[in-house]
Amino acid sequence: MSTPDFDALFRTAGVNGWLHAVDVDSGREIGHGADVPLPTASMFKVPLLVEFCRQADAGLLDPAGRMTVPAAGRSSGPTGISAMLDEVTLSLRDLAYLMIAVSDNGSADVLLARVGRKAVNTMLAVLGLHGTRVLQSCQEFNDSMREDTGHSWPYLDPDDVARLSALDPERTNRSTPREMAELFGLIWRNEAASAESCAWMRAALNKQVWPHRLASGFPYDDVAVSGKTGTAPTLRTESGVVEYPDGRRYAVAVFTRSFSTALNQPRADAVIGTAARMAVDHLRR
Repeated sequence: MSTPDFDALFRTAGVNGWLHAVDVDSGREIGHGADVPLPTASMFKVPLLVEFCRQADAGLLDPAGRMTVPAAGRSSGPTGISAMLDEVTLSLRDLAYLMIAVSDNGSADVLLARVGRKAVNTMLAVLGLHGTRVLQSCQEFNDSMREDTGHSWPYLDPDDVARLSALDPERTNRSTPREMAELFGLIWRNEAASAESCAWMRAALNKQVWPHRLASGFPYDDVAVSGKTGTAPTLRTESGVVEYPDGRRYAVAVFTRSFSTALNQPRADAVIGTAARMAVDHLRR
């Protein structure tokens, strides 16, 4: 059976690309640069979600406990409480929902402060995901781009890209395609936390509102796609799980780096879905 030509696919879309796809239950897999360390951008919110649930399972926090977040000092971002103008009071689990469903930076940073990044990284090591680390909050990630270039994204010149520590996996939140797919597999097999917590995480990840990347490769009413995107200058990513009506399910992680610094990159978005579909089709043969 021939392997899909991922290089040609990514090249046509004007990006470099890396991916890993694995049958959640059988372990059959296919990869393309699957072990390359890469920035995760907002995909770091998935390991944060897992640690939040594990602490809830252990009785270290009450997911229904309410937290008031003042208007001042919130992490910047275009969605969720980051975009709101007034003080808000939400349960911790509703903050976690916003962090995943609309990639709310403000909610993510509140939760990261609550559970602790050391705890997140300890959990990742316990799960055997040694190439995945959380080093920055969303605000620290955004601030680093301003510090490196003197201005904020999306207003970046091509010459700015080489200066961005936010794109250096040694200095920012990082993972590999293989490990992001493995983390999703752990959630789908009820191995990342309790069965109840894993079911809740699956439901939250299925509610992600962005359909233009991974889900675009599977435009069928009877195929469920759950996932989490990540976006940074030249970086477009998504990891998730594709579930078919025959019961087979596949964890997929696709990372791309474009040659353009444009904010809107529909070809880079679309190739994530196309590459994921090619990988899953290969595994289903």
